Amino acid sequence: MDSYHSLAPLNAFLNGCATVLLLAGFIFIKNGRVRAHRACMLSAVGFSAVFLTSYLVYHYNVGNVRFSGQGWVRSLYFAILIPHVILAGVIVPLALTTIVFALRGNFPRHRRIARWTWPLWMYVSVTGVIVYLMCYQMYTPIYPMPATAYAQSASR
Repeated sequence: MDSYHSLAPLNAFLNGCATVLLLAGFIFIKNGRVRAHRACMLSAVGFSAVFLTSYLVYHYNVGNVRFSGQGWVRSLYFAILIPHVILAGVIVPLALTTIVFALRGNFPRHRRIARWTWPLWMYVSVTGVIVYLMCYQMYTPIYPMPATAYAQSASR
C-alpha cells in the first residue's frame, strides 16, 4: 500500500493542471484564439485521463480513505465531496460528447453543450484539489486496515 500513497498528491497535481488548462482554454476562446483554446482543452482531457487512471489505480490498491475532521468542517467536507463525486461521474460522458462535437466540426452543438460542460468540469477539477487538501493535508487521512492485518487481529 505504501508505494501507492504518492498517487494522492499526483492526483491533486493533475487536477490542478486540468483546472489551469480549462481556465486558459476558456479565456482563449473568449478572445477568439481557437487554436490555443483547442490545445488547452485537449491537454485538459489528457491530464484528466491520466488523473482518472491514477485515481482508479490508487483507490483499487489503497481502498476508501476516510476524512478525519470533526464538527462543522466534516459537514463542509461532505457538502463539497458529494456533489464532486456525482458530477465527476456526469462530466466524463459530457466532456467526451463536447469534444466529439468540436472534433467533427459541429460547433453550434459544441458551443451549446460546452456551456454546461465547462462550469461542471471546472467545479469537479477545483473541488478535487480542495478534497485532497482537506483529507490529506489539513487532516490526517484514515486508511483502511490491510486485509492481512485484519486477518491477524481476527485470529487473536
